[in-house]
Amino acid sequence: MAAAARARATAVAMKIATYNVNGVNGRLRRILEWLQETAPDVVCLQEIKTTDEKCPAQALASAGYHSIWHGQRSHHGVAILSRGRRPVERRRGLPQSGSEDAEARYLEAEVAGIVVASIYLPNGNPQPGPRFDYKLAWMERLIAHAQTLIDCGRPVVLAGDFNVVPTDFDIYDAWAWQLDAVTQPETRQAYRRLLSQGWIDSHRHLHPADRIYTFWVNAHAFRRNAGFRMDFLLLSPSLAPLLAAAEVDAPFRGREGASDHAPTWIELEEPGR
Repeated sequence: MAAAARARATAVAMKIATYNVNGVNGRLRRILEWLQETAPDVVCLQEIKTTDEKCPAQALASAGYHSIWHGQRSHHGVAILSRGRRPVERRRGLPQSGSEDAEARYLEAEVAGIVVASIYLPNGNPQPGPRFDYKLAWMERLIAHAQTLIDCGRPVVLAGDFNVVPTDFDIYDAWAWQLDAVTQPETRQAYRRLLSQGWIDSHRHLHPADRIYTFWVNAHAFRRNAGFRMDFLLLSPSLAPLLAAAEVDAPFRGREGASDHAPTWIELEEPGR
């Protein structure tokens, strides 16, 4: 067993995770705990709920992680962490369409030759209404920008909380949530259009028949495993052959003071193995 684990470790080039932390400063202890125990190479955070000036960059640096931030006071916000190497920022926010968008939901960087985006897609509730309209418009902007990333031919990972439940198989009870924005036909259709560009849904790719959840609305739901799958790591086509593992650190959701999401991660092998 130990020999197999060592062999696997040498084959893994990069472990990339996404984690909606639901307040980075309030849950910093749990985040540092998770980083220490699991040692991902790159981490995309969502819903950090703080400004850039108040982000815990120093605490993360002490844990070995460089970080870049696209924050917003009390709401939204995304970040990218990288262990031992500095992420090089490429884009902060999606290309604009019409009026200025003040919500901090997209951050893109390059890490070790891979383009990584941290995405916090709008929830869209209540629907119908202005928030749902904003969600769908934001998805259109994401789809347009994602196409440019596909067209550039670079290896890319789109990671984050997409606030989309792709199918009824990805939620414990579709009927109970049939009016929620994350399950609406328009939401799902937009997500399918994104995938049709060639993106690979890592967890569904490796686990096509498994019930996988990444979000539980409260502790009681977690104990019953009444969850949703809406945190994804989408790979550009060139990365798909390198996908070695895709898992969810579900036990971290059960710890005291945890986020309502669990860390979700993939491992990529070195090219040519």
